[in-house]
Amino acid sequence: MRIAIAHDFLVQYGGAERVLEVLCEMFPRSPIFSLFYDEGRTRGRFRSKDVRTSFLSRLPVAGKRIGNHHHLFFWSFPGAVERFDFSGFDLVLSSSASYSKGVVPPPHVPHVCYCYTPTRYLWEDVTKYVNGFLASPPVTAVGEALFRVMRRWDRKAALRPTTLLAVSTHIAGRIREIYGRQPDAVVFPPVDTETYCVNGTGARSTLDGYFLMVGRLLPYKRFDLGIEACTRLGLPLKIAGVGRERKRLQRLAGPTVEFLGWVEETQLPRLYREARGLIFPQVEDFGLVAAEAVACGTPVIAYRAGGALDIVQEGVNGVFFDRQETDTLAAALTAFNFRRFDPRRVSATAQRFSKARFQQEMLRVLGSPVGAARSRAIG
Repeated sequence: MRIAIAHDFLVQYGGAERVLEVLCEMFPRSPIFSLFYDEGRTRGRFRSKDVRTSFLSRLPVAGKRIGNHHHLFFWSFPGAVERFDFSGFDLVLSSSASYSKGVVPPPHVPHVCYCYTPTRYLWEDVTKYVNGFLASPPVTAVGEALFRVMRRWDRKAALRPTTLLAVSTHIAGRIREIYGRQPDAVVFPPVDTETYCVNGTGARSTLDGYFLMVGRLLPYKRFDLGIEACTRLGLPLKIAGVGRERKRLQRLAGPTVEFLGWVEETQLPRLYREARGLIFPQVEDFGLVAAEAVACGTPVIAYRAGGALDIVQEGVNGVFFDRQETDTLAAALTAFNFRRFDPRRVSATAQRFSKARFQQEMLRVLGSPVGAARSRAIG
């Protein structure tokens, strides 16, 4: 069976690209169709793959410019993904946070979409996007009209997949709310639970440790809350990650806050294991960082929203706080006692996110539309 994989953009290496890697492991001969591909920004992870980019990436001079500033050319992407040619394939599997759910396979070729989120800038960040990137009044007016067109296309595109999978319960709800479609299943993303696991003794390697935050330093991840709360309480906090917010966040930080910058993946498991707890104050589609921490036996102090609701079991592998405010987080940290959490018991809760479980669920789901398509062809 010939399977094609579609992925929105290959211009960074984040959570969606880590899922894509697992899909490529499952289907090593499958080509990847993507609007743009930057080998350097994806750390060479897809160097050996057959990556087929859109016509936009091949435009003379403009291709590189659009690839580096793709958020400004959003209006051209629906037509580009609809032009991908899937002739000769038996199934299309899209890995989508925006456009690839809108690909158009040949008739009777099933399309399974693994959806990370409804297109965020069309449904959640519209005002910020228009005001930030389309700042002048005439351009803003045109931008708002384009957004209305794009939202219509996005709703239509979400109805195209034969099977639509959601990355979390939170995203399943967003899909129902925005697209008016019931996802066929929730399939949690894969965590490498062989790498992210407790140490041999099942005990923390330091007595008291530190609090930890991990991720790109972006506004929505609310690193400011963790920094302000730990600075106020004099608690040790390590921050692993880089991003445009770093200078602002450093100005908020007291002497107990340490910025580690970029941390190699090989170093992350130990960083998780030696932490008292992971501070997770953002609303995420799923929350791979929280799942990795739990897999390492480290409890999570999470804002009660988003994907964290699928990961954190209160009193078993973490605790919740109910408002995205420094005072509320500080109170949760004050009450938090990491010694109440047994690392092995915490880690056991992450097995439902294992790579093997993800692969099994995906193979089961992929079998259904293929079987149905074959039945139609025979009939």
